[in-house]
Amino acid sequence: MRQFFYILYQYLVALPVFVVLTIFTALTTLAAIPWKNAEWLHKIQQFWARSFCRLLFLPITVEGLENIEPHKSYVFVSNHQSMVDVFVIYGWLPVIFKWIMKKELRKVPLVGTACKAAGHIYIDRRNKVASVRSIEEAERIVRNGVCVVIFPEGTRTRTGEIGRFKRGAFSIATDLHLPIIPISLSGCYEVMPRTRFYAKHHAIKMTVGKPIDTDSYTEEDRNILIEETRQKVLDGIAAN
Repeated sequence: MRQFFYILYQYLVALPVFVVLTIFTALTTLAAIPWKNAEWLHKIQQFWARSFCRLLFLPITVEGLENIEPHKSYVFVSNHQSMVDVFVIYGWLPVIFKWIMKKELRKVPLVGTACKAAGHIYIDRRNKVASVRSIEEAERIVRNGVCVVIFPEGTRTRTGEIGRFKRGAFSIATDLHLPIIPISLSGCYEVMPRTRFYAKHHAIKMTVGKPIDTDSYTEEDRNILIEETRQKVLDGIAAN
């Protein structure tokens, strides 16, 4: 019975409020294109993301933020359990960053356009040439001192288990000699797996790992770097 009323609350209260917040945030982002990397705009977007979790009364625990050095560029890589991942990372990662996201999200009304205006990068996973261009665009952004965040699995897990990591994020890191920071998320799958359109109340934990230095990795070593990073993400999940 408690879950029934929780679902009812989501559709009658939380969803309408969040839609209004989404429209406001998207319009603000579109109006602020010249200031897309401004701290104040990021705070508005961060408030939007946190509001999603707070409207659902989701307990969020974050560990490891001391591993992030301010004003330094990183490539953040995270496991991808649920759409909730986006709101947790956006809401609680304390740096200005750009997402590398699948191009299908650009079709989301208003939000897709706002994400592009904010400088987030769409990647076409089925078009190798377009994917390379997206990676090059991400590298230009990182050179300007902004971090990037990517889900290297490429899509949400169907089973709750972590999938195989793709190479894109690691190309950026090794090409520019940037440290990789693994992010381990747990609890998001229990809240809302990809096959469900309502949330269940569950605690969420985000663990930010220590930076992985990429200077010693060559292109030939990239698979080793991928597996090392994936293992760090798994270790963080196990510790959660």
